[in-house]
Amino acid sequence: MRKLALVTTVIAAALVGSAVIPVAAADEAVHRAAGSIDWVPCPGGDPVLGDMLEGLECGSVRVPLDYDAPRGEKISLALTRAKHTVPDSEYKGVVVLNRGQWPGGIGRDLPTRYAQGTTGLAQDVGGAYDWIGFDPRGVGASEPSVVCDSDYLDPGQAQPDPVPSTPAAEREWVERARAYAESCGDTYGDVLKHLSTEDAARDLDRMRVALGQEKITYFGTDWGTYLGSQYATLFPRRVERMVLDSVVRPSGVGYRNSLSKNVTSERNAGIFFAWVAEYDDVYHLGTTAAEVEASYYEGQDALRAAPVDGRIGPSEWSDVFEPVVYRSWTWLSRAKILSDWVVNGDPASLRANYSPPGFPHQNRHAMTNAVNCLDGPWPTDWKKWHRSHSRQYDAGNRFLTWTNAWYNAPCAFWPQSAKSEPAEVGHRKVDVLLVQPQFDTAHGVAGAVETHRLFPNSRLVLERGGHNVGAALSANNNACLNEYVGDFLRDGTRPDSRRGVDAVCQASPDPVPAPAS
Repeated sequence: MRKLALVTTVIAAALVGSAVIPVAAADEAVHRAAGSIDWVPCPGGDPVLGDMLEGLECGSVRVPLDYDAPRGEKISLALTRAKHTVPDSEYKGVVVLNRGQWPGGIGRDLPTRYAQGTTGLAQDVGGAYDWIGFDPRGVGASEPSVVCDSDYLDPGQAQPDPVPSTPAAEREWVERARAYAESCGDTYGDVLKHLSTEDAARDLDRMRVALGQEKITYFGTDWGTYLGSQYATLFPRRVERMVLDSVVRPSGVGYRNSLSKNVTSERNAGIFFAWVAEYDDVYHLGTTAAEVEASYYEGQDALRAAPVDGRIGPSEWSDVFEPVVYRSWTWLSRAKILSDWVVNGDPASLRANYSPPGFPHQNRHAMTNAVNCLDGPWPTDWKKWHRSHSRQYDAGNRFLTWTNAWYNAPCAFWPQSAKSEPAEVGHRKVDVLLVQPQFDTAHGVAGAVETHRLFPNSRLVLERGGHNVGAALSANNNACLNEYVGDFLRDGTRPDSRRGVDAVCQASPDPVPAPAS
């Protein structure tokens, strides 16, 4: 907390009301170019989301593939809407939602949760807005929807061991990553150069115009915070209010942030192992974090020797357990898998929690690479990757270091060149509320601290002890955070400005397993 207090003093600023203003006359030409949205009831049985769109309206917006050639080729963005339920005189405008999940997360299902208050948002706030979900360019139901060589994630059998035991094993992974990147280039060509976060931010403004709004309110999580930061930088006068939750470090976008995540993943894996050790009477995996950690690697070693069904090996084991460093509500199911497999030799729960990665997982991975490989610098010499990840692994960062390396490895061979440095973001006047869990694996606290400095009119609320990406209005159910966000969306109320962190909420309690039978 002392380190956080070193953040530069935030400049307090008065907030204006949230009256909705019709699109200005000067925007009419742009409005006609973007078109309006023809909203229709969403059909049932969505191929990905099933009945999760029930009660929402669906529509689409056409946007330029290349913003340097705005009259050229167009692509389509898929949107959903939950309309306000208050009288029009109390209507506050639109909130555009982005859940992140790296850059490739589908977002069309989000509006229902906010409009109906299932996230913990006060009903008077939920009913006052139109809530807008969307699949960003390249994602989900937007067209084109990017999917590259599916064999990289699903070769039809257990993947190679993520931890290369020999130079030949590492070369096998490197060549697989190279082939994946080449497949993306062969399939999508120049489309790949137009899948950056900046392109997505410009899409947001086309959406704003098509929605008939002079300003929008925006709520972004994970990568959605970087999208919001870029939008607020490019279009500061178009932002009514902005909530950024679990904040990306702008200066580290690219290789640097990926290396940082290996360290925070190890830290949060240790938090999970310590939690399991507290319930040794339930799981029988050890009474210390070190003993549980040893049990975890014992289970992985058994799969090295004999993958379950020939499909679940050490790489799939890492994939199944990866969520524990991001979301504490997964701890119960993963601790059971670990206990069933290591203590009882029973793979049933492991099988139940693993499925071959199809759509949308393949799409999410392709778009994560497509965006990340453009947004910031990545080494193109594999020797640097090898040195960085070997040093981190040898220093004790074992849990996900090599798994993360292979997830990002196509960026070493990406067909389109990355930026030499990440985009500069920041603006002195935009009203921003930053929400940050203390133990955020994906970004650490550094992202929120840096963004707080770059947006001097922001306020930073820290969730002390929190370790869930997406801390507010989520399964986390933190009433303190939810109240801060609700007050901000209701009338612009934010914490008073202080040096460093402006307000603190205590994290919700960790889950508690049922007693052993």
